[in-house]
Amino acid sequence: MTIYGIISIWEDILKKGKVFVLYGPRRVGKTTLLNSFLKKTNLKYKLSSGDNIKIQQLFQSQNFEDLLDYSEGYELIAIDEAQEIANIGKGLKILVDLNPDLKIIATGSSSFELSSKIGEPLTGRKVTRILFPVSQIELRNIYNRYELKEQLENILIYGSYPEVVTTKDKSGKRELLDELVQSYLLKDILSHGNIRRSSVIYNLLKMLAFQIGSEFSCNELSNNLGIDTKTVQRYIDLLEKTFVIISLKGFSRNLRKEINKKHKYYFWDTGIRNAVISQFNSIDLRNDIGQLWENFIIVEHLKKNFSRKGFNNFYFWRTYDRQEIDLVEERDGQLTGYEIKWSPNKKHKEPKDWKRSYPGARFEVINNSNYLDFIL
Repeated sequence: MTIYGIISIWEDILKKGKVFVLYGPRRVGKTTLLNSFLKKTNLKYKLSSGDNIKIQQLFQSQNFEDLLDYSEGYELIAIDEAQEIANIGKGLKILVDLNPDLKIIATGSSSFELSSKIGEPLTGRKVTRILFPVSQIELRNIYNRYELKEQLENILIYGSYPEVVTTKDKSGKRELLDELVQSYLLKDILSHGNIRRSSVIYNLLKMLAFQIGSEFSCNELSNNLGIDTKTVQRYIDLLEKTFVIISLKGFSRNLRKEINKKHKYYFWDTGIRNAVISQFNSIDLRNDIGQLWENFIIVEHLKKNFSRKGFNNFYFWRTYDRQEIDLVEERDGQLTGYEIKWSPNKKHKEPKDWKRSYPGARFEVINNSNYLDFIL
């Protein structure tokens, strides 16, 4: 079974004079997806790795003649792990300028590093896509709706990294997740972020993991961790740019009762979240199913928006007297509030202040009975 590349993203490389840049966290299948595409393409291609010292020297030199010789006779140049090459953006710009018909793919695992090297030189010359852990939309191409529901508990507990999904036994899934956290995600953050105290970033991750869906301010996190707010902001930024977490800010149209200066944080993968706190119990033995469910639904809906190249804005909504909505989506000026509840048996009314303040807004409750329509 293969779960890579079910959503077609390669159509973008057909645009002349553009570099196709594929970002994403480590181990989500970027290299596998790239190799799968190259096996099927009719284009004459050259595949190089950013780990190769000769390739690093070639692109760092920015020598026009050498780069032209490197690409001569090829229709497609593919560079995996491109973030390992200093000034890669300038080198790719030279290739595009010298040969506008040449198609180029560059993949990278750390968006904050690759984007800083590739962004400015390639302004107007690149198409960017993000590859996340496998979405329910992708799995829908393999499984029917009944089978997706059968796998729901596994996804909530172990997440949807490709290797984890395809591993059958639970102990194997846990080992993979522990390796992902310790050997890939944290090492990326520590090395690229120049962080000396690994315990602080790990404690921050744990704090966020235990309080999914709760509002945080930098001041609160700073006080709890014993570090200054600027350091907290830097760490949060690193965690977001390495695709570990994502934040939602409070929605407000300047009503005094609404909270708009705090953020909620969610993990891009529930398995990573559970690995951080070493919690892999089954659903019926957990007291955090509401948090897991909220994380899963929000992230899958965001993946859906990314896959469809949507430009929707997402927030949460809460007032100081504790009226709240888990997810607010703004699309073409239309507001929709979504309350996310695990059980379909509990009724939930639209908050009075929401209804009064935004009379044209919609309101829906998402539960484990109707969720597939929301995320597929």
